[in-house]
Amino acid sequence: MDAPPPWPAQPPLEAQSVSREAERERLGEELLAAMADIHRRGWCDGTGGNFSCLLRSDPIELLMAPSGVDKGSVERANLIVVDGDAAVIHGHGKASAETLLHLAIVQSTGAGAVLHTHSQAATLLSRRPDLQLLPTRQPMQEAGGEEAMSASIDFENLEMLKGLEGITTHGTRVRLPVLANDQDLRRLSDQARPLLPAAPWGLLIAGHGLYAWGRDLAMARRHLEILEFLLEQRWREMVLETFRRSDHNRR
Repeated sequence: MDAPPPWPAQPPLEAQSVSREAERERLGEELLAAMADIHRRGWCDGTGGNFSCLLRSDPIELLMAPSGVDKGSVERANLIVVDGDAAVIHGHGKASAETLLHLAIVQSTGAGAVLHTHSQAATLLSRRPDLQLLPTRQPMQEAGGEEAMSASIDFENLEMLKGLEGITTHGTRVRLPVLANDQDLRRLSDQARPLLPAAPWGLLIAGHGLYAWGRDLAMARRHLEILEFLLEQRWREMVLETFRRSDHNRR
C-alpha cells in the first residue's frame, strides 16, 4: 500500500512575514495613488478625508493614512496599520477617530477598502433644510438605547447608477442613507451598522461627507466616483431649478 502524500509544507514564518510586507507595499502604493487622485479632484481639501484598505481579515488590520495630514502629499513611510480596536500597530502616525467607522463598515459589509471624502456636493446636500433626519426604526442598544437620526437621498433613472455593483439598469431607485453627525465616533459607528447592509456601497454623514466602499480598492474608487457624480448632478439640478423659478417669477 502506497504511503499517503505528505501534507503541504507551511511556509516558514520568515516567508510569511516577507509576503505580508510585500502585500503592504503593494496596497500602499495603490492607496497613495488613490488618495492623490481624490485630492486632485477636490474631494479631500486641507487634511480632510480618511482612506483605508483591508490588509488582513483575521485578525483585522487596516492600512491607512494617518490623521491630520494633507492627503495629497502622503508618502509610503507615513502610512499606518491599525488593528480591530483602531490602535496603531505599525507606523508612527496617529489614527483618526473615524477609523472606528471604517472598521464598522469592513465588519458589516466585508469591504476591502473604505474611502471617506469631504466634497462640496456631499456636504451641501446633506445639509438641505428639507432633508429631515428622522429616527431609524432600530434602537441603538450599544449606544444606550438611543435611536440614530437618519434620512436618505434617492436617485433613479440615471445611467450612472449602473456603475454601482449589482445594478444592471438605469430604471432603478437607489437610496443613499444620510446619518446625523456625532463627535462620539463609537456611538456614530454603532448607529451606522443597521444602515450598512442595505446601503448602496455608500453612507452620507450630514454636514460632514461621504463614505464609499467596495470589495477591493478598485471597486471602492469606482463606487466613490459614481456616488460623487450622483451627488454633484443632484446639486447642479437643484441650482438649475432655482434659476428656472427665478426666471419664471421675473416674467
